[in-house]
Amino acid sequence: MTVSFKVPGEPVGKGRPKFARVGDGVTTYTPRETRAYEERVRAAYWAAGGPHLGDRALCIRIVAYCPVPASVSKARRYGIAFGFEQPTKKPDCDNILKIICDALNRCAYDDDKQIVRAEVVKKYTADIPRVEVTLYDVEAADEKAGLRQRPEDHLRRAESVRI
Repeated sequence: MTVSFKVPGEPVGKGRPKFARVGDGVTTYTPRETRAYEERVRAAYWAAGGPHLGDRALCIRIVAYCPVPASVSKARRYGIAFGFEQPTKKPDCDNILKIICDALNRCAYDDDKQIVRAEVVKKYTADIPRVEVTLYDVEAADEKAGLRQRPEDHLRRAESVRI
């Protein structure tokens, strides 16, 4: 099963936890911007009709389309338009992956530990900034690519290697 959806707006990375004193102790909380973006990710998933995928192993592909900075010269804009320059600014790929995976916990899947394969790509866009996410089942993807071996393949190989 494959589920794809788009999160409109500039890509946001997972923010570092914040700490605050409460009486004699310290409490930890997630920054407001991070919580708001995680809610936007969940809303986009539900709007796309995304089902709960259960507890199976999953792959995730994330393409983050970043806006071209306003300070970029016209010559550099042409280079960016033709893909000669990639966004090396924040947010980092790992923080984009983390915020998307954390947002989909208990929404698309039971826990983000089910993600066994991930790909994150950052690109510039002259269009609307967004993040495109695709979740798919590992077994189906491997079978389609011819990477998954069936138990009977192992039996055939064992029979042909008689000593």
